[in-house]
Amino acid sequence: MSKIKDEMRAEYTRKDLGKGVRGKYFERYSKGTNLVLLNDKVAKAFPTSEAVNQALLGLLNLTEQTTRITVQAKRTARK
Repeated sequence: MSKIKDEMRAEYTRKDLGKGVRGKYFERYSKGTNLVLLNDKVAKAFPTSEAVNQALLGLLNLTEQTTRITVQAKRTARK
């Protein structure tokens, strides 16, 4: 503990931090979070959240297209 205490600057005091606000982030927290832990291989393939989102949105788009094709094929086969 003394090592940490030695590294702290003397000019920092509690009053410099200002008054705390209770529940400041409560509304944001209550809306929920979408934290997902990725497999190491997946994390290497998609280095940013934007890359992950783009890949997943592309997969959803492909799934929707495939579903439409499958439904149309079934309707054609029934006639």
